[in-house]
Amino acid sequence: MPLYEHVLIARQDLSNTQAEGLIEHFSTILADNGGKVVDNEYWGVRTLAYKINKNRKGHYAFMRSDAPSDAVQEMERLARLHDDVMRVMTIRVDEHQEGPSVQMQKREERGDRRGDRGDRRDRN
Repeated sequence: MPLYEHVLIARQDLSNTQAEGLIEHFSTILADNGGKVVDNEYWGVRTLAYKINKNRKGHYAFMRSDAPSDAVQEMERLARLHDDVMRVMTIRVDEHQEGPSVQMQKREERGDRRGDRGDRRDRN
């Protein structure tokens, strides 16, 4: 079956347990349609880049799934109809990465994204 990664953004006025309950709710939808959730993470309340439905913040949740496309389409459809979910994004991946997602890693574990910019500045 294809592998997917999903990110859900829920309303900011939900409690943490309600936001984590959304992960369980959509996991059962995938399971009922023949898929399974390999891993999930609750990223917490984060500031949005722009307002969505007059909200400046939202609860972020991340799921990795192994499901048929019909199950993913049904989960996305129900997420868009759910009153508490503001946005949902699903991408298909070739393989799931082991360990926590980049958002959950400590800054030191991520590595230097700038590469060797410092060396180039010293040469000029």
